[in-house]
Amino acid sequence: MLTHLYVLIPVLDNEKHYWVGEDEIEKLLKRGEGWLAQHPEKDLIVSRYLKRQRQLTREALERLTAEEPEDQEEQESVRDEEEQKVERPLGLHEQRMGTVLSVLRGFGVKRVVDLGCGEGKLLRYLLSDPQFESVLGMDVSWRSLEIAKDKLNLDRLPEKQKARISLVQGSLMYRDQRLAGFDAAAVVEVIEHLDAPRLSAFERVLFEFARPVHAVITTPNAEYNSVFETLPAGQFRHRDHRFEWTRAEFEAWAQRVADKYGYAVRFQPIGSEDLKLGAPTQMGIFSRSEGAA
Repeated sequence: MLTHLYVLIPVLDNEKHYWVGEDEIEKLLKRGEGWLAQHPEKDLIVSRYLKRQRQLTREALERLTAEEPEDQEEQESVRDEEEQKVERPLGLHEQRMGTVLSVLRGFGVKRVVDLGCGEGKLLRYLLSDPQFESVLGMDVSWRSLEIAKDKLNLDRLPEKQKARISLVQGSLMYRDQRLAGFDAAAVVEVIEHLDAPRLSAFERVLFEFARPVHAVITTPNAEYNSVFETLPAGQFRHRDHRFEWTRAEFEAWAQRVADKYGYAVRFQPIGSEDLKLGAPTQMGIFSRSEGAA
């Protein structure tokens, strides 16, 4: 909180009452570590903090959006591969994408935002279906967005096709006007990567501020983990997961959120179901209640 205040007080005041030089970039980056790069208004914040000095602003923004270190990139790739290795025998990734796509098609929606889009796996399916006229992919990782751009061949798409899709960097922790006005939001295997205390911020961003007509959220079913032979007992499927919920835990959270923000929610399993443990992935399908703004 103090680091936020250190940066944002002069930004909101829109004035710094002393000389601004190169050293202010270092102060900004130090105090903004861990949050500024993902803030939806980072361009405005940086510009105001540095008194709109173009050269300083440009340098600070370049450093904020610099690629992540190679060793960190390799670690993330290894962790993703570990999760895929656990789930691959079930073909779970393909089932997840196919099920989410089927739900979105069934709603007849045209404008879809993929929150936590990663490297663009769902975006590829959405872009290949002409029903979806406008698609937005948002992720906190600039590197992942660059990979998505390459995998989707955005630079080589026809102009009409390219106009249907946009990629933006952003955080699920901050209200973002770019997320407003969509028919549906997809949040596929994302919430388990959020720190549990921050879930309330995510809830407000999606259900209070963005307020899509529909939202589809998937997350692992922790009960099913014992079925995976390669997953040690008590271990999450991905080392970056902050939690993994049982069906009862997910349904209790989803119902509370739906009741609070004026949505109805229903649940659907994804993948082959075990009679006692359920399916490997659980999905909540939210639809804004009639009369809710």
